[in-house]
Amino acid sequence: MRQPLRYPLRYPWLDLDVDDRSAPVIAVRVDSDGSKGEVPDHSHRKGQLVVSLGGGVTCRVASGLWMVPPHCAVWIPSGMAHSNRATTNARLFFIYIEAELVDLPDRCCTISISPLLRELIVELSDGMQHDGARRERLISVLLGELPRMPLQQLHLPLSTEPRVKRIAAALADNPADRRTLAEWANRVALSESSLARLVVKETGLTFGRWRQQLHLIVAIRELASGASVQQVSADLGYESVTAFITMFKKALGKPPAKYLSSVAQEARSYAPVDQVPHPSKDRRTPMRR
Repeated sequence: MRQPLRYPLRYPWLDLDVDDRSAPVIAVRVDSDGSKGEVPDHSHRKGQLVVSLGGGVTCRVASGLWMVPPHCAVWIPSGMAHSNRATTNARLFFIYIEAELVDLPDRCCTISISPLLRELIVELSDGMQHDGARRERLISVLLGELPRMPLQQLHLPLSTEPRVKRIAAALADNPADRRTLAEWANRVALSESSLARLVVKETGLTFGRWRQQLHLIVAIRELASGASVQQVSADLGYESVTAFITMFKKALGKPPAKYLSSVAQEARSYAPVDQVPHPSKDRRTPMRR
């Protein structure tokens, strides 16, 4: 049974049935209340697109953790249990889509959002009162554009294997934990070589690369929320800012600021910006309740 949606965010639509079969696509705007919080595990029949136009969101499913930086979205397939955690400055839109209507993968993925898609999403979420014909046209363009968007590699594989799951939970609670593979092996009563093989088997990554991917996801989330590179570096336990920037650049090809800028630029390249009105010009008023 689908759990009721309860969020530490402001929702004008708490009574909305997102699985309403008469509405093939539902778009809603979510305003942060200025505090961090996590939406508990839930699922729905429609697939869900979690869109960030400001701040960041991490989406957790059984098989992994997915990052949604600004100008990106994560696709959560139909029926998949998931939880969402938003940064304090998040500006989010949730799009619920009947799965058979859109050509998106049957797995989670993070995708860039073009200015054209951004404006379609904002318009659909602010325009529940649109006449049927116009709304159908907007939805048709949205469904046609979504499969064209580029994917972003912002995924941390997770596992249900008890020992790997225990390590993942500990690292998520304290990303600065620098215990070695041998120390973790001792904690979960395995030899170092056995734990190394187990992590690769369960996640597809070596232990070092797996922990680094967690650091990258946490770093992007916190940088998107406004934290400084110095603060993030310290929170992740790096000995110096230079060491953190070097890791980030080696993994993603660019230092932190340029990476976040490039994600936005990549999304902009999929539609002429001068043909799309900027949302700040006429979208600052809160949604009517």
